Order: sequence, then C-alpha cells, then structure tokens
Amino acid sequence: MTDAQETAADTSLRTTGGGPPDDGGSSAAKAPIPLLEPREGIPPVIADDAALAEVIAAFAAGSGPVAVDAERASGYRYGQRAYLVQLRRAGAGTALIDPVACPDLSGLGAALADTEWVLHAATQDLPCLREIGMVPTRLFDTELAGRLAGFPRVGLGAMVESVLGFVLEKGHSAVDWSTRPLPEPWLRYASLDVELLVDLRDALEKELDRQGKLEWALQEFDAIASAPPAEPRKDPWRRTSGMHKVRRRRQLAVVRELWQTRDRIAQRRDVSPGKVLSDAAIVEAALSMPANAHALAALSGFGHRMGRRQLEQWQSAVDRAKELSEAQLPAPGQPVTGPPPPRAWADKDPAAAARLATARAAVSALAERLSMPQENLITPDTVRRVCWEPPESVSADSVARALSGHGARPWQVELVTPVLVAALSA
Repeated sequence: MTDAQETAADTSLRTTGGGPPDDGGSSAAKAPIPLLEPREGIPPVIADDAALAEVIAAFAAGSGPVAVDAERASGYRYGQRAYLVQLRRAGAGTALIDPVACPDLSGLGAALADTEWVLHAATQDLPCLREIGMVPTRLFDTELAGRLAGFPRVGLGAMVESVLGFVLEKGHSAVDWSTRPLPEPWLRYASLDVELLVDLRDALEKELDRQGKLEWALQEFDAIASAPPAEPRKDPWRRTSGMHKVRRRRQLAVVRELWQTRDRIAQRRDVSPGKVLSDAAIVEAALSMPANAHALAALSGFGHRMGRRQLEQWQSAVDRAKELSEAQLPAPGQPVTGPPPPRAWADKDPAAAARLATARAAVSALAERLSMPQENLITPDTVRRVCWEPPESVSADSVARALSGHGARPWQVELVTPVLVAALSA
C-alpha cells in the first residue's frame, strides 16, 4: 500500500479542499501534507530509442491502471503538441519521456492498449497524445469524476488535497515546456503530477459508487475514449478576441487577412501567434483601415519596436482586404446550424422561449439535487435543440429518442427525460 493509499484509508474521503458532503458525518480532516519529492526521486528523461524500449517493456509488465499526463507549451509555441509525457504504473514507477527526441510513441501506446489510462481533464491531453501515437481504449478522468461527485474545485492540486490530503507543488504549469534541457524543478513538478493520480482515481471511484454515480461516470469515460478527433474549426479567424467591435464586411476581411498572415508566420517560426501580433492589434487595424505603413505604425500594437519590413508585411495584408470585390468579402456572421441564440427566441418563437425557460429551470433544479454542474448533467446545446424543435408528439419515448439523437448518454437520457417531458408539455 502506498503512502497516499494509507492516508486515504485512514481518512475515508478527506474534504480539506471542499469535497462533497459526507453523509456519514466524519470527523474534521487533518491538515494537508506537502508532497515535495517523487517517491523514487526524479527519473531521467527518456530521449532515445534504447531507453524508450526499456520503458515500454517495464510499463507493459506493470500492473493496474497507468497514470498519464502531458505538458504543452501553450502561449510559447505554435500548436498544441506535447513536449513532455509523464506516466506512472505500479511495478514500473514513473517515466518522463521527451516526445521531441522520441516523436513516435505508438509502441508504448500499443503496450498499454488494454490498460485503463488515468488522466486529469482528459480532453485537454488526448489530442496531443494522439499526435504521437498514444490513444487509450479505456480511461478514467479524475477531473470529470470530481465534477460528477460534486466537488466545487476540480483542479488536480485541489482534488489531491481535498481527497488524499496532500499538497502538490505549484508554479510550473504555464512555463515553456519546449525548453531544453528541462530544469530539475520542472521535472519534479511533472513527476508529482502523476505521483498520486491512480490513488486519486481509486478514491474517486469509491466516492462515485457511494453516491450511486459510478455507472454514469463510466459512460462518460467511454464516450471520451471513443470520440473521434475534433474537426478543424471553420473560419478560426472569427474567434479573434474583440471581434464584436468589427461590424463592416470590409473590416472583417482585414481581420481575416491579418489573422491568416499571422498564422502562416507563427507556424513557420513555431511560435505562439500572439507573440507575432496581438488580437488587439488586428482588431485595431481592421477598425482604422490604415492607408499606408506609416499610418499603421501609429496604431496600438504596431509601434516603434516593429521594423519597416514587418509594417509593410502587415500593411500588405490590409491592402489585400481593401482590394477584394464585394462578392469576396466574408459574411457578417457564420451560418447558423441549429437553434438561433436564446436571446432571439422571444421574438422568433415565444412558445419555444417559454419551453426553454421552463426546461432550464427544471434541469438546473435536478442538477442541484444531484450535486453536479448543470452542463455535466446535460449540455445546454442539447436542451436548446430539443426545446426549439420538440417531437411532434411529446412523450417519454419521443423525448428520449431526441436526447439520444443529440448525443446524450443513457444515464443522462434516463434522468433528464422526465423533466423535459414536463417542460415541453407545460
């Protein structure tokens, strides 16, 4: 039994960080214990094929679930690739792998294919793990488990503290993980991220079972593991911060040209797009429509630090937008699929607006009774779609089919169908 398991066994489910209510009326939790060093020390970073082969063999021979985490360089590098992968499994210990030096980890993924992977906020790490050949068939998401169990704080540090009674080291989550060599304090932090992940999983499984929610969680985990890769966003330039200020189609074209130019430069230089040109600068140029590079230089975000060649590069993008024909200009908004924004319902369809208001209140009340976030009980988009276009004949069967058709899991359909039938029949 590990130190963390002993702690969990001694305290049942600790709640120093604000866990779900303990129906058994347990005694006050002990003070959390700082976790400063990995149990077996900081392992060496795996950066060659021979060392990777040893890790694969060790983890294939290990037992039980495997804790998995990945570190990216968001805000520093282009894209969301992994720059460090951490794993821990009983019988194998902890491994730190450099996916820059070892870009193909499909052998490791295959060795762990039949193993349950334990991740925290799995949907954040799965895309970058998929890129290097690591795709789980079964997983346990400790963040999602915490949400379903009713924990108000579900960050890894908060969960480890409230459930297991340990305080993880903080301070390196937002560093540039593309740095080489990685400093020892960062490697210590990375090792500790997977140190207690399996212990946390085991404790949360018991708590979910106690609350009668374990089957719900397992359905959610299966849905995450079986979900296909996300489709590329359509018109990603429309997500530029501050776009609400841009009204005219010609100005939208300037945003699009500057965004696409910035993206090409950022990808070529492998840096975060925000380090090339800020969103605020793009919007400022779109609103001002500068006539030349000199006028552009006077705008916020383009100032004196930018060389003439760079200014001319951005001005060329502005000029390209100015030269487009009316037919080439982007539409004011993206084509809407599904219901219109709820704020427009009262004018477009007052009956649908009334249905939505009733349904939202009922779903919110149910989520509160179940001690979980409303969006985990059922997605707001699913509620909107069913309320905007309800079945012709409202019944438990027809509403259940509608929910399933929008991707709701069986546990969600069972719980939400009665409240939606009542809302749609009101």
